[in-house]
Amino acid sequence: MTLQDGPTQTPITAEIVLRYHLCWKHRDLEGVLALYHPDVQYHDFFQNRVLGYRELRDYVRASLPHEAGEDIVHSDRIRVDGCTAFIQYQVTVQGGDGLVAFQSSEAITVKDGLIWQVNEYATLVRQHGNGPASCGPRPATSRLGLSPRQLSTMAQDLEHYFQRQRPYLDPELDLQQVADASGYSRNQISYLLNQVLGQSFYRYVNQARLQHLMARLNEGSAVATIDELAFNAGFNSLSAFYKCFREHTGLTPKAYLKQNSLRART
Repeated sequence: MTLQDGPTQTPITAEIVLRYHLCWKHRDLEGVLALYHPDVQYHDFFQNRVLGYRELRDYVRASLPHEAGEDIVHSDRIRVDGCTAFIQYQVTVQGGDGLVAFQSSEAITVKDGLIWQVNEYATLVRQHGNGPASCGPRPATSRLGLSPRQLSTMAQDLEHYFQRQRPYLDPELDLQQVADASGYSRNQISYLLNQVLGQSFYRYVNQARLQHLMARLNEGSAVATIDELAFNAGFNSLSAFYKCFREHTGLTPKAYLKQNSLRART
């Protein structure tokens, strides 16, 4: 069959692409897959790869948010011209103090009432946290087989794993243990933290430990000393704890406790 184009094709394309857009937003894996043509070609220029229909199930599953209530941030801007539509959206990856955003766009071609071709482009547009501002067409994360949406999902999975399982309480926790438990490779997690979020694995872990300790302090019922709380939170040295605490609060633990004590009296 030949590819139809022109004004009469525009409403058909608009309907198909809007359904596709909504399936992504509502994390409907089967709905997304049902809209692909059997001969679909999905060009992911961020990863520099082309996927066929058989590869797209795993690709889409890995890209969709895994938790209820999470969503992909779209601009809801869809432009249609004949058999081709253009979608723009932003993917934000965050964790710890790091935050990075990718501006993404897709050119989607419809044939026989199904999506026949997708050209996806992503550009790093801003970065906050400790890392410097940067931009570029295709960071080296693409070599690890991660799209911007997959990076966002991985960051969320990592955050949920730390919140629920609290692996940071183990003072001997290492990157390989986290990789084994979270289902991602060691290299993928390392690159997400170091190159995307701009922090080391141990800084990420120590931030989780500090948040745990601060929660205990804020409860106001702790009878242990702050040094004991630090060890209970998983810190394996007081020097690492003091450094992390000062970076987070701008104060030494002693000064912080004194300040809180004065506030409690007023």
